[in-house]
Amino acid sequence: MADNDIKYMQMALKLAQRGVGSVEPNPPVGCVIVKANQIVGKGFHKKFGGPHAEINALEDCKNLGANPQGAKMYVTLEPCAHHGKTGPCTDAIIAAKIAEVLIAAIDPSQHADASGAEKLQNAGIKVRTGICEDQAKILNAPFIKFASTAKSWTILKWAQTIDGKLSFDQPQKGQRQWISNELSRKDAHILRRRAQAVIVGVNTVIADDPLLTPRPPKGKKPARIVLDNHLRIPLDCQLLATAKKTPVLIYTREESARTKPDIAEKITKTGAELLTYPDTQGRSNLHFLLDRLSERKMAQLLVEGGPTLIASFLAENLADEIVIYIAPRILGSKGRADISPLMNQLTNAVDLQNVDIKNFDSDIRLSGCIY
Repeated sequence: MADNDIKYMQMALKLAQRGVGSVEPNPPVGCVIVKANQIVGKGFHKKFGGPHAEINALEDCKNLGANPQGAKMYVTLEPCAHHGKTGPCTDAIIAAKIAEVLIAAIDPSQHADASGAEKLQNAGIKVRTGICEDQAKILNAPFIKFASTAKSWTILKWAQTIDGKLSFDQPQKGQRQWISNELSRKDAHILRRRAQAVIVGVNTVIADDPLLTPRPPKGKKPARIVLDNHLRIPLDCQLLATAKKTPVLIYTREESARTKPDIAEKITKTGAELLTYPDTQGRSNLHFLLDRLSERKMAQLLVEGGPTLIASFLAENLADEIVIYIAPRILGSKGRADISPLMNQLTNAVDLQNVDIKNFDSDIRLSGCIY
């Protein structure tokens, strides 16, 4: 493998990352077109439903006045050969008379069936795969899991102080006191845009009355899901007040819906959906929930609950990725929602792979995947 091939594919991977938070549930993809060892076009998948990376890169060639005929195309995921929200990228590549296509990772989707690479080869285009494959698979891990297993990718996210506190003991009345700084919170909203649903426990709703929508409030909005075993959600909360604008799902026990029919009716009248789980032994209610959300094709889920909910997902091996924002604070007795004691109850160690550490001013974001 030539060093230049790695260099250009890494450029394509960096381009692909720019689409994270805008393209989901589609994968982020980047593309670089090279002719005579010069970049003549580049592009990435910018938003869900929009042109794919290859199309944007070919359009870039046109805008630059470059002819892509005979060029090499570096793309981070196998070009599509099927009709979806856009036409097949393979047709555009063939029409542009690209000489060689270098692919980082093959698309594992059932509808893809490696047909993109095959169609290019049948058209006389040289195809090579596996360049920077590991990096491409890390970038597209959520997409690959859902495409391969039809199971949602679950992200656990929280902000904490150095001493493991997730919130202030007695926040000032009428004011939200944040653990993390503004840059960290801005980054966390990208996580919300990645997800098709944000999950919290009812205690978070009672304490904070959150909206759980990404900010700024434009673009894709994930569904809001509240785990509420006993239907304690305040009927005047912001989530229910906005349920007709952005979906809200209340997840509760069958018994609660049966014994509190008046509350259940008031909830559904706001436009929120009530999803009940059976009061049976066996797999936990969290397994039941994730199965139902996977069936609804929610490829990525973001859990923003308190320490009890976070520990439950970890204890039942239901998390795929962890994102922690750590603020340089020690709250001591002024803090609450201490995550450390609940983590100590885990029976198995949780090892993170592909760990990434990034600074947001004085905060640190630590993220990694669980395999």
